[in-house]
Amino acid sequence: MANDCAHFHEVTQREGNTDGCEECLQTGDNWVHLRVCLSCGHVGCCDDSKNKHATRHFHGTGHPVIRSDEPGETWGWCYLDRVFKDPV
Repeated sequence: MANDCAHFHEVTQREGNTDGCEECLQTGDNWVHLRVCLSCGHVGCCDDSKNKHATRHFHGTGHPVIRSDEPGETWGWCYLDRVFKDPV
Protein backbone atom coordinates (compact mmCIF):
# COMPACT_ATOMS: atom_id res chain seq x y z
CA MET A 1 0.00 0.00 0.00
CA ALA A 2 1.53 3.31 -1.09
CA ASN A 3 0.24 5.35 1.85
CA ASP A 4 1.25 2.92 4.57
CA CYS A 5 4.04 2.78 7.11
CA ALA A 6 4.92 0.48 9.99
CA HIS A 7 4.22 3.19 12.57
CA PHE A 8 0.47 3.09 11.90
CA HIS A 9 0.50 -0.60 12.84
CA GLU A 10 2.40 0.03 16.08
CA VAL A 11 -0.19 2.35 17.67
CA THR A 12 -3.78 1.96 18.77
CA GLN A 13 -6.71 4.30 18.46
CA ARG A 14 -6.93 6.24 21.69
CA GLU A 15 -8.79 9.12 23.22
CA GLY A 16 -7.08 12.41 23.89
CA ASN A 17 -5.99 13.29 27.40
CA THR A 18 -7.86 16.63 27.35
CA ASP A 19 -10.66 18.40 25.50
CA GLY A 20 -8.25 21.00 24.08
CA CYS A 21 -4.60 21.62 23.35
CA GLU A 22 -2.82 20.74 26.59
CA GLU A 23 -0.26 23.56 26.41
CA CYS A 24 -2.73 26.20 25.16
CA LEU A 25 -5.13 25.34 27.98
CA GLN A 26 -2.29 25.94 30.47
CA THR A 27 -1.33 29.30 28.97
CA GLY A 28 -4.81 30.51 28.01
CA ASP A 29 -3.91 30.58 24.31
CA ASN A 30 -6.11 29.68 21.33
CA TRP A 31 -5.82 26.95 18.70
CA VAL A 32 -7.25 26.24 15.24
CA HIS A 33 -7.56 22.41 15.12
CA LEU A 34 -6.60 19.60 17.47
CA ARG A 35 -4.42 16.52 16.96
CA VAL A 36 -4.04 13.49 19.26
CA CYS A 37 -0.77 11.59 19.68
CA LEU A 38 -1.52 7.88 19.23
CA SER A 39 1.41 6.89 21.44
CA CYS A 40 0.40 8.74 24.62
CA GLY A 41 -2.86 10.65 24.04
CA HIS A 42 -1.29 14.13 24.15
CA VAL A 43 -3.63 16.68 22.56
CA GLY A 44 -1.86 19.44 20.66
CA CYS A 45 -2.81 22.20 18.28
CA CYS A 46 -2.22 21.83 14.53
CA ASP A 47 0.37 23.55 12.37
CA ASP A 48 -2.22 26.17 11.35
CA SER A 49 -2.24 27.25 15.00
CA LYS A 50 0.44 29.73 16.02
CA ASN A 51 2.01 27.41 18.62
CA LYS A 52 2.03 24.14 16.62
CA HIS A 53 2.02 22.07 19.81
CA ALA A 54 1.27 18.73 18.09
CA THR A 55 4.42 19.02 15.97
CA ARG A 56 6.41 20.29 18.96
CA HIS A 57 5.26 17.22 20.88
CA PHE A 58 6.58 14.98 18.10
CA HIS A 59 9.96 16.74 18.09
CA GLY A 60 10.18 16.49 21.88
CA THR A 61 9.11 12.85 22.23
CA GLY A 62 9.62 11.14 18.88
CA HIS A 63 6.05 9.81 19.00
CA PRO A 64 5.43 9.44 15.25
CA VAL A 65 1.67 9.18 14.64
CA ILE A 66 -1.15 11.63 15.27
CA ARG A 67 -4.81 11.65 14.32
CA SER A 68 -7.20 14.48 13.83
CA ASP A 69 -9.38 15.27 16.83
CA GLU A 70 -11.88 17.22 14.75
CA PRO A 71 -15.50 16.01 14.47
CA GLY A 72 -16.07 13.91 11.36
CA GLU A 73 -12.35 13.57 10.52
CA THR A 74 -10.73 10.12 10.61
CA TRP A 75 -7.28 10.71 9.14
CA GLY A 76 -3.86 10.19 10.69
CA TRP A 77 -0.33 11.41 9.91
CA CYS A 78 3.08 9.84 10.47
CA TYR A 79 5.74 12.51 11.03
CA LEU A 80 8.64 10.10 10.43
CA ASP A 81 7.49 8.67 7.11
CA ARG A 82 5.48 11.75 6.11
CA VAL A 83 2.50 9.51 5.35
CA PHE A 84 -1.15 10.56 5.50
CA LYS A 85 -3.66 7.76 6.11
CA ASP A 86 -7.42 7.84 6.26
CA PRO A 87 -8.97 4.51 7.28
CA VAL A 88 -12.37 5.43 5.85
